[in-house]
Amino acid sequence: MPSSTPQPVTLRYLSAYSQQVQSQIRSMVEQDTLGKFLLKKYPQVHQINNDKMLRDYVMDLKNRHLRKSSPLSKIVYDKKIHVINNALGLHTFISRVQGSKLKSKNEIRISDIFKTAPEPFLEMIVVHELAHVRVKAHDKAFYQLCEHMLPNYHQLEFEMRLYLTQLELKGKIYA
Repeated sequence: MPSSTPQPVTLRYLSAYSQQVQSQIRSMVEQDTLGKFLLKKYPQVHQINNDKMLRDYVMDLKNRHLRKSSPLSKIVYDKKIHVINNALGLHTFISRVQGSKLKSKNEIRISDIFKTAPEPFLEMIVVHELAHVRVKAHDKAFYQLCEHMLPNYHQLEFEMRLYLTQLELKGKIYA
């Protein structure tokens, strides 16, 4: 008869973090305290729940931080992005020849799981996608731009990963 030792909880959103951090989070998941931690720190979700409101929100951040960057042709919530692209947001850049000119279009698509997330997590993913308008690669310049637009970017990214872990393992935490 096979032994019934419980398998450790897989933390796919936190795999790049140290074993010590993963162990702490695994313990919180097993003790069912991760959701409580997130609720205490982020007690409510934002009200930006449609594409028009998302566009206004993104454009406000863009105008505040990246005024001289390329225009955005489309900004939407996308319900397929998380499943198909294994991503939380996408920035697409399309170049087309129009006559003798090269025209580019920038689009930002945000996973619709952020419709019911705390506003700081939405802001973090929007800042991430806006940074791609100026810097395509995930390099030092990219993360410096993210930090410039959102000084606590890295902490919010970590906590957003905690939020995604909670959603995946235990379900939603906001009613």
